[in-house]
Amino acid sequence: MTGASTNITWHDGHVTREERAALLKQKGVTIWFTGLSASGKSTVASALEQHLLHKGLNAYRLDGDNIRFGLNKNLGFSPEDRTENIRRIAEVSKLFADSATIAITSFISPYAADRDSARKLHEEAGIPFVEVFADVPVSVAEERDPKGLYKKARAGEIKEFTGISAPYEAPESPEIHIRTDLKSIAEAVEQITAYLEEKQYIGVTESLH
Repeated sequence: MTGASTNITWHDGHVTREERAALLKQKGVTIWFTGLSASGKSTVASALEQHLLHKGLNAYRLDGDNIRFGLNKNLGFSPEDRTENIRRIAEVSKLFADSATIAITSFISPYAADRDSARKLHEEAGIPFVEVFADVPVSVAEERDPKGLYKKARAGEIKEFTGISAPYEAPESPEIHIRTDLKSIAEAVEQITAYLEEKQYIGVTESLH
């Protein structure tokens, strides 16, 4: 996509991605959590971030709500704004991963096309992209409802609420599929860690148990 900015030139630095990874002793990767509100995305993402940091790895979590307090505070929840929300965070997570950081994003990201665009952005840059589907039935998410959002959506107080009055397009082939209502937080973190080790994105670690 051509941007609105003109008369600009990309400037490459003196440090290659490979050199940076070698010096920092870790590879950059984006771990993209997607799922309904109250699916456990942020909970597992936070636990994963802590686990990776305790392993001595540089990891940083980008949370959907938190980002809307700053970078994306001018966006609402219309389909167009949701797409722009994901476009921005895809670019930010790519920059983090390019710096040899493990970028952990936790966004509902309801549209498959937007997630595909985020993946393509990383793939074209040669940066690993790991989609994690935090999967729960809507009934379970609604029962959890820690923020009371489903109740408000059912009452018509929140418009365009994903899973109730707005669609969620579930991933068809995510790298990692977790039924968060059937696994503990520790088990979910272990599943993701095992995948990262298998792909050699991180070194082998001991069990969390």
